[in-house]
Amino acid sequence: MATLKEKRTCGQRCEDFGHFVWNSDNGTFMGRTPEKWVYISLYYAAFYVVMTGLFSLAIWVLMYTLDPYAPDYQDRLKSPGVMAWPNTYGEEDIEIYYNTSDKSSMKKMSDILHKFLQPYNETKQHECNFYNCTRGKYFIQKTFAGPHHTKWSCPFTQSMLGPCSGLEDPTFGYNSTMPCVVIKMNRIINFLPSNHTELPPYVNCTVLEGHNNVENIEYFPERGVMDLSYFPYYGNLAQPTYVNPLVAVRFRLVRDRKAKLQCRVVSDKITYQHYHDPYEGKVIFYLQAVH
Repeated sequence: MATLKEKRTCGQRCEDFGHFVWNSDNGTFMGRTPEKWVYISLYYAAFYVVMTGLFSLAIWVLMYTLDPYAPDYQDRLKSPGVMAWPNTYGEEDIEIYYNTSDKSSMKKMSDILHKFLQPYNETKQHECNFYNCTRGKYFIQKTFAGPHHTKWSCPFTQSMLGPCSGLEDPTFGYNSTMPCVVIKMNRIINFLPSNHTELPPYVNCTVLEGHNNVENIEYFPERGVMDLSYFPYYGNLAQPTYVNPLVAVRFRLVRDRKAKLQCRVVSDKITYQHYHDPYEGKVIFYLQAVH
């Protein structure tokens, strides 16, 4: 019959542990001689130095290949979206409804446009974007010749929107049946809207519903053109003072003074018939003036 294992006391266990930590009989510390501990320490030191060097090299190669001013992949942004201001949304669509005899209604619309146009203030633009751009040509910049190692940006001032600038008429026409709507195309880094340097993109607005309710459509700047000098856009870090070119559209509403409108940016590289993205290349909104 096997005998039961003898139960060891706490003192014996402590004595065994002390013997494991330092064995004076063969001169080992935790089972290894000091010479072996030196070899193991040197091995792991060399191992972690190599691993740290490889990790640092990988990070350096990654950062060296990245462009600090633009993302490497922009495959989801092939064609820009388009927005309209005043951006008063209903359940899904932009619904610009206002009352010509209600001051609060007029003020709501004009306040949205005044706030939106603040970066386009004449003084601010001449302070930030004082470069004399060549109109009608792409502004290609291969070097960072602007202030603080940036690229130049062309000025776009509020006054370029003419009667829809809010300077002559602070109400932007919302005290009458001739309201102004500002159209903006979203930014895409390094995007050129056309293969032809002589054909700039332009805004074209059409009436989808209520054909007899819009008598006239006017564009500011003239013909709704977005000058080529505002393209390409190089990113916010490269062009911190860049502002989007705008087009203001003034509609003359008649009869029951309501319509469903579509404004799209026309150019050979801008698509607008995308089923899953209704704002690609165009914007659809409702416009109605009540009295």
